[in-house]
Amino acid sequence: MKFAKNLIDFYINSSIHVAFAVYALTRITLINFGIGYKESILYFLFYATITGYNFVKYSGVARFRHRNLADWLRYIQILSFVCFLLMCYYGFQLQIQILALIGVFACLTFFYAMPFFGTKEKTLRSLRGLKIYIIALVWAGVTVLLPIMNEDLAINYNVLLELMQRFIFVIILMIPFEIRDLKFDNIKLHTIPQSLGVKRTKLLGVILLCVFLSIEFFKAQTSSETLFVTGLITVISGLFVGFSSVNQKAYYSAFWVESLPILWLILLFLFM
Repeated sequence: MKFAKNLIDFYINSSIHVAFAVYALTRITLINFGIGYKESILYFLFYATITGYNFVKYSGVARFRHRNLADWLRYIQILSFVCFLLMCYYGFQLQIQILALIGVFACLTFFYAMPFFGTKEKTLRSLRGLKIYIIALVWAGVTVLLPIMNEDLAINYNVLLELMQRFIFVIILMIPFEIRDLKFDNIKLHTIPQSLGVKRTKLLGVILLCVFLSIEFFKAQTSSETLFVTGLITVISGLFVGFSSVNQKAYYSAFWVESLPILWLILLFLFM
């Protein structure tokens, strides 16, 4: 049991799970726009997510405790380095304009964790009330815009709807995390639960879920199967938002909530 728990903890802490979530959301975009399986963009984003997330989470620890790193963190460093090499391999297969857009999102990720030039503590994460929106913007951008632009498709009405829907979905996914971190986050961050309280934050989540589902009706290419799956994932996400709490179980957000994009993809495969 201890080995299994350690394995699950490593799977979560090394950002493999969140990478599968990004992979799933990108694959959903490909499906929604009738694009076939694109190994280069899917694998690039998978390995880039592990590299980027581990940089954000562990860069400070690695800088100040490099000589005394715990074994699990050393393994994560090795994994991150391997993923960085694989990210570069698949990155060389992408078009220049895609790499330029990736550079924009990479800068947002970098300055999310690292201080701005000339400052000691000022990061994007520390800016008042912006944390959740920066994360949602990056996730929506990489899982919608990148696969669309990689196919040289026009940024039309349907793409903008997909982008808006994905942005809202990521904010919804972040709500249980924001509630969980309420007792740890600096009050200066002005997170949604800090500003609205837990009950109103959950109510906001329900409202956003209604908007998320409503957007599906405006898409030109929506099928009955897609609408059914979107409705199903809306209800399931609503339950996770509703049952989230400050004192939630260890894997509630880090595993189960982050599994929702993967579940969404599985449901698409089952019903389409």
